[in-house]
Amino acid sequence: GLRVNPQVSCAPVELYNPCGRYSRLGIKKEDLKTLPKGVSGLHFHALCEQGADELEMVLEAFEKRFGEFFSDIEWVNFGGGHHITKDGYDIDKLINLIKNFSSKFPHLKVYLEPGEAVGWQCGGLIASVQDKVKNEESIAILDTSAEAHMPDTLSMPYRAQVRGESENGKYCYILAGNTCLAGDVMGRYCFNKPLEVGDRVIFEDMIHYTIVKNTTFNGIKLPNLIVLKKDGNVEIVSKFGYEEYRRRN
Repeated sequence: GLRVNPQVSCAPVELYNPCGRYSRLGIKKEDLKTLPKGVSGLHFHALCEQGADELEMVLEAFEKRFGEFFSDIEWVNFGGGHHITKDGYDIDKLINLIKNFSSKFPHLKVYLEPGEAVGWQCGGLIASVQDKVKNEESIAILDTSAEAHMPDTLSMPYRAQVRGESENGKYCYILAGNTCLAGDVMGRYCFNKPLEVGDRVIFEDMIHYTIVKNTTFNGIKLPNLIVLKKDGNVEIVSKFGYEEYRRRN
């Protein structure tokens, strides 16, 4: 298959916009005169944590620009970025979009890649407070790192949800990582009671992208992978140490 660029920018952040200006992802229509021999399908990926309305816009552009090739292929892939499991996602509209497309092109098999949606709102990253310092604001130093363990909070950027945070909380802290990077911070969070050394800080919904981007930058230890079973027992799936740092560096 070939990845094509429908040239409709729906991604909310330019860093994650595969249809943005100068994008290296996907072939534009003016650069695709004929399909190379052996190509049996076309793929586009233009969404980022988005709904069926955005898919509708992209699908319209995809059909308009590349529809002339549909008779020569066997399948199409609508890519990822579909927030199917998020509250409020219009499942009925998604179904109708696929049905309508398939009714027009019944010979085409349709694929979707809702990768993040499979792990949506699960997998907490559990950290603990190692120290507290003050520089204009209170800063809590954690045994985890935005740079090493949750780089999307810096690059996207986005603000991770922390269990127990309170918008009107009296005790506010800049949650900071433990690397040499000055900007290794997760953001400012407020709580109803003060944080103390040893307290747990749990970042919610971190497994879908965070776990695959973990690094051992500065020799920071990778988080252990732990499964909480339905019967209440805890199973350590993977435990990492110095050997993982050596292999990665």
